[in-house]
Amino acid sequence: MSAIQVLLTQSRARLMLLPVAVLFTACATSPTPPAPQAQPKPVDDRPVAAAPTPEETTVRNLAALQDRLYRVAGPLLTNNTALCKAAARNLLGFTAKNRHSYSPEYAAAAQKVLGLSDRLQVMGVLSPSGAERAGVQRGDTLLTVEDQPLPEGANAERQAAGILAPLVSKRSAVAMTVLRNGGAVQLNVPLTNACGFGVELGNSDAVNAWSDGYRVMITRGMMNHVRNDDELAYVMARELAHNILAHPSRRKLSATLGGIIDNLTRIRPDTSSMSGMAGVKPVPQDMDAMADRLALYLLARANYNLDGVIPFWQRTASQYPATVLNAYTAQHPATAARVAAMDKALKDIRAKQAANRPLVP
Repeated sequence: MSAIQVLLTQSRARLMLLPVAVLFTACATSPTPPAPQAQPKPVDDRPVAAAPTPEETTVRNLAALQDRLYRVAGPLLTNNTALCKAAARNLLGFTAKNRHSYSPEYAAAAQKVLGLSDRLQVMGVLSPSGAERAGVQRGDTLLTVEDQPLPEGANAERQAAGILAPLVSKRSAVAMTVLRNGGAVQLNVPLTNACGFGVELGNSDAVNAWSDGYRVMITRGMMNHVRNDDELAYVMARELAHNILAHPSRRKLSATLGGIIDNLTRIRPDTSSMSGMAGVKPVPQDMDAMADRLALYLLARANYNLDGVIPFWQRTASQYPATVLNAYTAQHPATAARVAAMDKALKDIRAKQAANRPLVP
């Protein structure tokens, strides 16, 4: 996520050809009917669309994965301020980028595929959020906030953050002007109090996830591993829990983990630095158990289905055991202890739900 954010069923038609039997009789002296005249084929002069370039395909695929992360993160971030008090803050509730948010070799692809220009454009809207209620839409181009023009160009994200940070800290809503369908639209956007953690996509095939105290990063490999959004939420909630519990700083690994996230958020990360454990020691058993317990409360409060959480982590540990050094279990090896902690927390949560008691650890 940038500094100003918080944040296919194909049907196939079958053509069935029914053979038609044409019966006819003719004597040997019957004249041969004339051969049908070939009809000229119509000329299709429509231009043939060019195949997408590798850069365009990459940008489109990564954007789709990041959209999914935002969608799954929304309920976790907005429904858990009571459990992330130190990290709760007012957010605009949307993400924005321009073509310069991508490295120079992908800027043209981002412009063509995503419609990005020099101006900042809304890429995703947190749900639920004040921005969603106010009508902020993906594709809106940001023009002004509180009558201040928003910057354009290569440093627009950073400069906009400098304008927006003092506003969101002092107000309950901000007045914004966006460009939509060629016209200016005035919006009053209520700020959203949410857990202020960034959620990033890691451009790696490794089945892993990291958190550095401020951000959560889930790899492309992990997103391919999960079978549905609930399972993706299980991973995200654990890493959010590590951040809430300040585990990265307590382990003195915030800088190392931050470096991993910085690297893997690039379109072309340095994979040579990601061999083995990438300098990260396994999480102690007690910290993992604490994170699992808190993660289940985060999930329950966000209304995610908890029935599959233990089977998911057992399947992950079976498919990617601790011997796979760049995968999740190597960094979280105490699977048996984690399952025991989750089983206990699930019983506590279900008892509180049955008694209509607050869902707090």
